[in-house]
Amino acid sequence: MKTISSLHTLTQIGLIAALYAVLTLCLPMASFGSIQIRFSEALTVLAVFGRKPILGLTLGCALANAIGLSLGMNIAGAWDIAVGSAATLVAALLSYATRRVTFKGLPLLAVWPPVLINAVVIGGELNLVLCGGAWKSYPLFALQIGLGQLIPCVVGGCVVAKAVQKSKSVQKMLMHR
Repeated sequence: MKTISSLHTLTQIGLIAALYAVLTLCLPMASFGSIQIRFSEALTVLAVFGRKPILGLTLGCALANAIGLSLGMNIAGAWDIAVGSAATLVAALLSYATRRVTFKGLPLLAVWPPVLINAVVIGGELNLVLCGGAWKSYPLFALQIGLGQLIPCVVGGCVVAKAVQKSKSVQKMLMHR
């Protein structure tokens, strides 16, 4: 029985990772660059519903960044596989930690960590890679990344959260221990 449960968990994590990667790679011009809008970031709200999505999101980000690099789309290079995935992990952990703070049933606090963490971390990463770490260009990169995260994470995240809340089977999958 434990083998079936482990396989079930692995499958769930893999599905979330694959979904994140596919959504990122469907629009590579929007997903990689100094201005980026990753629609896959709407999935970061899944961390609110359980711990398994945290690993799925992190692995999905690593996979998307690695494939983006192999396609020549990822301008941050190999750094982005580690740094971008670490930012996703930290943001997902913070979203999970703030999951109980809601407004009208929506996890409004939990949708913000991906916006803020990515603005700071990915903004810094791009500043380092593209400008050699010159501090006067950092605020622009951070602002661009943060603004690009707003729609997918805040608006898209609330839409995804509402959809998950309406689907008992998806909730069961995400929360199943």
